[in-house]
Amino acid sequence: MTPDPSPARARRWHILVFLAPAVLIYSALMIIPLIDTLRLSFFTPQDGGQTFAGFQNFITLFTDPRWSVSFWNALKNNLIFFLIHMAIQNPVGIALAAILSVPKLAGRAFYRTAFFLPTMLSFVIVGFVWKLILSPIWGVAPTLLGFVGLKSLFGPWLGQESTALLTVSLISVWQFVGIPMMLIYAALIAIPDEVVEAAEMDGLTGFRQFWKIKLPLILPTLGIVSILTFVGNFNAFDLIYTMQGALAGPNFSTDLLGTYLYRTFFGFQLQLGNPTMGATIATMMFLIILCGVMAYLFFIQRRMRRYQF
Repeated sequence: MTPDPSPARARRWHILVFLAPAVLIYSALMIIPLIDTLRLSFFTPQDGGQTFAGFQNFITLFTDPRWSVSFWNALKNNLIFFLIHMAIQNPVGIALAAILSVPKLAGRAFYRTAFFLPTMLSFVIVGFVWKLILSPIWGVAPTLLGFVGLKSLFGPWLGQESTALLTVSLISVWQFVGIPMMLIYAALIAIPDEVVEAAEMDGLTGFRQFWKIKLPLILPTLGIVSILTFVGNFNAFDLIYTMQGALAGPNFSTDLLGTYLYRTFFGFQLQLGNPTMGATIATMMFLIILCGVMAYLFFIQRRMRRYQF
């Protein structure tokens, strides 16, 4: 007797029924706007309509001083923003995860919650609170530094071009350090006990055990953390807008691609919005993120597979 194929067909329809709402919502909110943004970047407004311009908008963005100066400045600031996160946030996340994974550590649940809690706060709350803390007029930062004899080091960090970007970046690190911490912590506690016991029998304990045994085993997770940091940083907008406004002051020193896109598309002060150039900037952000993700998948992820269990 041949088996009845109807159960298989029923299971396939069952999967489609459950996937359809998610696919429709994701397409309506993400895929269709993305495609329309890519389309809009190849057009230019003319006589109340749109005319196909090819790559002219991109050439203008890269070469016309009206656009290129701000674009390259935003791209440079975005790279600095990303490198600060990679150099500070992820190593701190690794260190916190390593400490929390110690079995005999008392109060691990409390520390996990305390470190992860800022990631659940709104950008508006975080930006407003830190602006109050760092305010030279009514902020508590000068007083706190005075308690440890470092009040002379305090300055209007958010109001100086030389320190504004670093200050905002460190605030972002404080808010999101809990994400790499939890991902790496989950990877550390997933390492089989047999591996740890074998390392201890060979005399590897403490930092040497973490460096030679655990760290290589969590490299795939570190790769995921790095690419999530890359994508998140090159999409950053909310915190900068909350703390420094749409102009990303002072003098555009904290301007990122996200804030530059916002000003270009929607306009600011007396400048009218330019949807086609805004779509061009958005397309460049998409291409930068796409290239970064593809580079990770093809050149890094493949080499890390040998460390996975």
